[in-house]
Amino acid sequence: MLMTTENGIRLSYNDFGDGPPVLLLTGTGAPSSVWDLYQVPALRAAGFRVITMDNRGIPPSDDGAGGFTIEDLVADVAALIDYLDAMPCRVIGTSMGSYIAQELALACPELVDSVLLMAACGKSSLVQRVLAEGEAKLIEQGTELPPGFLAAIRAMHNLGPATLADDDLTGDWLDLFEAAGPWGPGVRAQLLLSALPDRLEAYRAIKVPCHVVSFEHDLVAPPAAGLELASAIPGATFRTVPGCGHFGYLENPEAVNRELIRFLRTESRETLGETA
Repeated sequence: MLMTTENGIRLSYNDFGDGPPVLLLTGTGAPSSVWDLYQVPALRAAGFRVITMDNRGIPPSDDGAGGFTIEDLVADVAALIDYLDAMPCRVIGTSMGSYIAQELALACPELVDSVLLMAACGKSSLVQRVLAEGEAKLIEQGTELPPGFLAAIRAMHNLGPATLADDDLTGDWLDLFEAAGPWGPGVRAQLLLSALPDRLEAYRAIKVPCHVVSFEHDLVAPPAAGLELASAIPGATFRTVPGCGHFGYLENPEAVNRELIRFLRTESRETLGETA
């Protein structure tokens, strides 16, 4: 489904079922369909209305070829929540999606019931900033790396050691990464945003309930960075899911889904008619 914001930005979204609304926000370069195999069915079965969206830069949402800011992405999410009458909304993000969710909780707390932040941090490491800027430069220059090589780099960057040690499983991932094809100008803009400045001090003003979930072998947002983020947000809780990398919600979906539902039910018991 498509909506157009007041400033003319086209946003693609899906809205599944009824119940307390939960919005899922993807990471850099990822379409909303990444949630469809594991998270959408689990959350629907748990009694939630599940909303997914393609961030600006991911067609069929606006391609973002002219560039955009984190404030633009936050405004997009706020517009969608308002359009779908989904406030207050429980928001789950991963990677760049967590960055959007963090800033949404800070800028528009009235729209947010609670926030769960996966593969998240309050500032990016130097190597992550250099890598993101380098990938963005390759896109800007039109440099096309061999598809197999690019898939291998993405696998090393996002998967945990158990996955990478299994050649059959890794082969499936390599096929998936290669089939996704090269990234375009919209993802270039996302890459430039995915390298966070130091926002830890600002996040001390977040008032909505937050839970940070790190993945044990995440090289992009390691558990130490997740704990640092949780420590900055008043009242935030923290958990590490073992045995997976940056794509932990796909590598270990059973453990991740248990964590999501546990947190959402804790924050939503009255709405769901549950008791403590």
